[in-house]
This record gives sequence, C-alpha cells and structure tokens, in this order.
Amino acid sequence: EPVVELAELHRHTPDCSNMPRASCLALALTAASTPASAYALIAGQPRGERSRRGSAEMNLAIMMNGLPGAMGREIASAAIRREGVTLAPFALTGAGMGGEVEVDGVTVRLYEPSEKEECARLAKVAYPEAGSLVCIDFTHPTAVNGNAEWYGANRLPFVMGTTGGDRDALFGVTRESGTYAVIAPNMAKQIVALQAALEQMASDFGGSFEGYALSVVESHQSTKADTSGTAKAVSTSLAKLTNEPDFTADDYAQIQRVRDTDEQLAGGGSSHRGCSPVPEAFLGGHAFHTYALTSADGNVEFQFRHNVCGRSTYAEGSVDAAVFLAKRVGAAAEQRVYDMVDVLKMGGI
Repeated sequence: EPVVELAELHRHTPDCSNMPRASCLALALTAASTPASAYALIAGQPRGERSRRGSAEMNLAIMMNGLPGAMGREIASAAIRREGVTLAPFALTGAGMGGEVEVDGVTVRLYEPSEKEECARLAKVAYPEAGSLVCIDFTHPTAVNGNAEWYGANRLPFVMGTTGGDRDALFGVTRESGTYAVIAPNMAKQIVALQAALEQMASDFGGSFEGYALSVVESHQSTKADTSGTAKAVSTSLAKLTNEPDFTADDYAQIQRVRDTDEQLAGGGSSHRGCSPVPEAFLGGHAFHTYALTSADGNVEFQFRHNVCGRSTYAEGSVDAAVFLAKRVGAAAEQRVYDMVDVLKMGGI
C-alpha cells in the first residue's frame, strides 16, 4: 500500500497557514490523490452562517457516509453550518456511486465499498487526534453490519442512524471492538424524549392497558427500504402496556408500512388510526407515525402521533450526537456505546 510522505503532502497543499492542522492535512491527502477540482474540499470557508450550538474551541470533522443521498446531504449541510465542525473531504458511498459530490460549496470524494481501506487510511492520517473525526452513517440497511465491522476494525467513532440490519450483531461487534458509538433509530430530540417517556411508562405501569389492542402505522418516503426503527422502539414500549408480547414477533410484522403515494396523500381515513395525510411537497421526505391503543369494546382509544416533514430535525440531531461523541472520545470516557436517550440525558442536545 503506498505511503504519502509529509513532504509530498506539503507540495500538493495550497496555503493553509490559518487552518487547523487536521483540516490542512486532510486537504493535502485528498489533493495528492484526486483532481484539482477537489482542492477546495475543506480549505475554504463554507457558505452560510455557523449555527447556534457550535463551539469555537471544537475542531471536529464529520465523515458523512451515505452521500450523495438526501439524508447525507441534509446532515452534511448541518455540519457545515455548525461552529467548530467541518465536513471531512472523503466518505463512504454505495457500489457504483463513487466520484465527487458538492455540498454547499464543499466537495467530498466518495469511496465505494471496494475502496474502504483507502478511505480508512486517509482518515487515520488526516485526523490522528482522539475525537477529531466522527463518522455519521445514513447508508442502507444492508450495509449496517459491514460498516459497523469496518468502523470497529479501524477504531473510527461513529453515529449509526441507519436502521435495519442485525441489531444484536451491530451492538455486539461495536462493544467487542471498544469503538465509541451512538446507535439510535431516531435522531430528533423531541421524538427521543417521547420514546424515553414511553419506556419509563412501560416500566412503571406495565400491563396497565391490558385488554386494549395496539395498532401502529408508519409512513415514509417510498425509497425507505425497511420498517421504521422508531416505530419498532415505541411499539416495544406500548406492547408492554397492552401486554401484547406477540406484537414484536416476526420483526414487528404487525406494523403497517405505507409507501404508496396515493395512500400517503389520502391519509388514514375516517378511523383516524392511520397516518395523517402527507403534504404533497414532502412525499419525498417525511416520517408520519400513528400509534393507537383501543379498548376491546371500541369505546375508548388513546393515540400517539408524531409527524415530521423534511429531514432537518434529524440532521441537526445527528450532528449533536457527533459532537457529543467527540467529547466522550476526547475525555476517554469509560462508557463506549450510547443511544440518543443517553445523549439527551447527558446534555448533548
């Protein structure tokens, strides 16, 4: 495997005397192996104002794995806006999707699965300091476990927002590798707070809704390949309240998935137990969930709904999680694996 000498890096690098060392080195590494059009990856000041929750003292780069997907773009934009946070000039993508992508004036070189080790080498050389790089993963359910193994093998801290895959294996390989990670099905702090409250309610008052029937409907953009991880997590708590342990059987087969756009526009109909009608402008990016608890005689019903249009709330939460994780890595925290409830409780959002 070729080794890039520092002298060679300096030869390839534009003037970066005012840049953080890690950013300058990352630029040099990429410039040495990619076309001139990639030189501005993180050297330039990105467009737009920095967001309110950043820290001028922080020097964190985010490797956005999942570009050029819509969620990846949204998170990359949020990272660029965040004070003290930059976008790493390289990231993982899917097979056949390599090349370059530009997000708000920042260009990122995308590495396909066959090029993973080259990407890992760049990450280790460009960001050697603990907590200076965090990966955010919004890829595909089929990539979850392989990516987690790659993060663990290379000791790359990561935020796993991708749902699906073998979740037991995901947690197992992450803990075994000792890699720092935030793993959660939902990155929106308000939904995380609701999820935590329902978990506590199920723990304190399990069976209090016995005799009631649970129904769950979730609607997402047609490109979402799996059942919502958030719907699964919330359903687990609600099934404890109704004492319906079989609700989680067969990978939550009783959760109704809505992916047809006509059904999404129409909504749940007169029963109001289906999802709310989705605005046409957000058919390509939404998360509408309805959870209903109905008494045996049908005379009493409780509902929980959370309807999100767009992706911005998830993007900001993902960057919050990355900032939180970078601080835990920098502090050499004993706990290595977290979820978004941990992030919320520890003041990371």
